Amino acid sequence: MATSERVVIGTPERFDAQLATPPDHLVVVYFWGPQCPNCEVFAKDLPDLLEALPENVTIVKTNAYEHPELARRFALFGIPAFVLFKGGAKLGMMRQYYGREYWQAVIDEKAAS
Repeated sequence: MATSERVVIGTPERFDAQLATPPDHLVVVYFWGPQCPNCEVFAKDLPDLLEALPENVTIVKTNAYEHPELARRFALFGIPAFVLFKGGAKLGMMRQYYGREYWQAVIDEKAAS
């Protein structure tokens, strides 16, 4: 899968369809916003993280400020936040970006489970 296909933009109109995936596919909903320093740190790391992603992972990049109804749906109080889904079921959430190693370890574990 090409890098451009690994990150898709989440909007209210197609959000639920983007979460409805086969049971072995992990979706990482990445809530972000402009002028968010930690979002900028993640954005700088993202190209390297994409290189290491398992094939069964897609990131749904969702602007929490443009789509506050989606942020409220997951009771977000800060960004960046990462909500993990597999086969359409919510697995959990990372409420911050703690760096490449931690993020990659969580994604690898959830993608393999």
